[in-house]
Amino acid sequence: MSFLLQITQDSSNVVSENFKETSYWEVITELDWIGQTILIVLGLMSIYAIYVFVERFLALNRATKADPTFLSDVKAKLVEGNIDDAKNLCARTDTPSARMIEKGISRLGKPVEIVTSTIENTAKLEISKLEQRLSFLATASGAAPMIGFLGTTLGMVQTFNEMRNLDSLDLGTIAPGIMTAMLTTVAGLIVGIIAYIGYNYLVAQITRVVYSMENDAMEFMDLLHKPGK
Repeated sequence: MSFLLQITQDSSNVVSENFKETSYWEVITELDWIGQTILIVLGLMSIYAIYVFVERFLALNRATKADPTFLSDVKAKLVEGNIDDAKNLCARTDTPSARMIEKGISRLGKPVEIVTSTIENTAKLEISKLEQRLSFLATASGAAPMIGFLGTTLGMVQTFNEMRNLDSLDLGTIAPGIMTAMLTTVAGLIVGIIAYIGYNYLVAQITRVVYSMENDAMEFMDLLHKPGK
């Protein structure tokens, strides 16, 4: 029994001596050109996806940080007949609702249908501005995993092609193809998850802004439909 324990201990020492810890960066640099190209593409996609998310996040924060008394102040000025003051107040407020109402005020005196149409068109334009570059996040959330799976397929093709020419299994020969397959899959999924979560979060925030704009538009139109206005 002591002899078997000695053999096990000697084997463990040999394994520990032959084991070499490799960093992820070293593994990436040892990939073939196919794996490195796919990782570069996914890296660029991730950088731009993060940029789009941060830029749109800040823009939506500005759009939602409106003065709670803004609409009531505009209505009060309109009731008093201070149309220019109401327009100036809208111009000083950097929100989609303010720009929408400012366009509506500029059409006062014309038929209500024209005012309504102006408000609707301005709202569509503002929403389009809020949705800028969101299509990239939607595309990246689906395309990034597919690009990663492409690397997986190419890596496995490379692995089986190397195995076909081997007389015996050699891990040193097939390992690069397997590493290409695994790393590209992981990278594609990470980029896809980031883009997917970012896209859905921004869409939810845009929906909140749209509801706020609709509420402001209805209150503004209700003011116009009051008797004597």
